[in-house]
Amino acid sequence: MEDLPSVSAFEIKKNLNNSQERFYGKNAIPGEADNENVIVKINKIFASKNFVYKCKCRIFLTDDIKECIIVGRNNNYLLTITGEKIKINDIKNIEKL
Repeated sequence: MEDLPSVSAFEIKKNLNNSQERFYGKNAIPGEADNENVIVKINKIFASKNFVYKCKCRIFLTDDIKECIIVGRNNNYLLTITGEKIKINDIKNIEKL
């Protein structure tokens, strides 16, 4: 045991701030996206190879966040498995889960 190097502990005299700060760009915030970007995301979901007849998504609306299963769409609405219509113009962002 005498072959081990000696260890010295130095006193830390400065204040430590271990919290991390994060930066999100404008389009990186989940609740923010422009309308054209939302339509592109919706088209990607429906054009995906994994989409057979339904897809679980998180939808950020102007005043609410919904997790639902999308089964169809038309020009103005997304249709859910429960029969609910979600207006595409009210959607701020959409994420596939």
